[in-house]
Amino acid sequence: MAEILQLIKQLPEQEVYRIIVKQYIAKDFDQAFDNAHRILCISPHPDDCEVGVGGLIAKYAGKGKDVYLVVMTDGSRGTRDPRMTRGRVALIRRREQEEAGRVLGVKNIYWLNYPDGELPYSYEVINKLVTLYRLLKPDIVLAPDPSLPYEAHPDHLNTGRAASTAAIFSGMPLYNRVDLETGLSPHSIRYIAYYYTSRPNTYIDITDTIEKKLEALRKHESQFKESWTLIEALIRVLGAIYGRKINVEYADAVKLVPAILLHAVPFTEYV
Repeated sequence: MAEILQLIKQLPEQEVYRIIVKQYIAKDFDQAFDNAHRILCISPHPDDCEVGVGGLIAKYAGKGKDVYLVVMTDGSRGTRDPRMTRGRVALIRRREQEEAGRVLGVKNIYWLNYPDGELPYSYEVINKLVTLYRLLKPDIVLAPDPSLPYEAHPDHLNTGRAASTAAIFSGMPLYNRVDLETGLSPHSIRYIAYYYTSRPNTYIDITDTIEKKLEALRKHESQFKESWTLIEALIRVLGAIYGRKINVEYADAVKLVPAILLHAVPFTEYV
């Protein structure tokens, strides 16, 4: 304690918070992904995990870690073609997601099938994620950052919020107790890692897997075929910008947060 109080006098506030986290709360913070055995990526729509952290997923799946995807909605409104029907779009996007998952090495994909654009932030959604956390027992959950400035899509905001709330509840046996009656046990998530974030604190070298990321994205033809040149350029540019942070060619970036900091901690945003 005396050491921390002394640091408060010497260092900027944010640096003190990071020291507290890394030395006292999550000592393996900098090795979180390397130490993880199971990783779960939660995607508002088919394609979001690929766009946000496709290189990261391919990297750790390639290292033998169990990587799973949860797709929250059916993607049925993801078209600008008025001749399409929602049912047809949903089928196309499901096929594209399955193909992209195979490229990245994902072990399994779970579909919650909420209507595109109508995902609620509700106990029903939270409890479904709690059940999946207890079933799959991930060490790290990837989800879109619900605090991203200017994010206007409710599916993204509600996915991030529900994923975060479920990370709190999953380890508490009196939440969604029906899970225990079916043989599942409480599971405490160690970290949540937010992609689509404006405040990344962790950069993952994807120099060896960026081509896998792009290959997976190409599978989403219904979304990117007509704008592929722009999409590829954006992925490479953003990856290169993130890569500069850790002196590599390309990186994916997330805001990594110990799940214990997701409730009533005033300095979580500074980690």
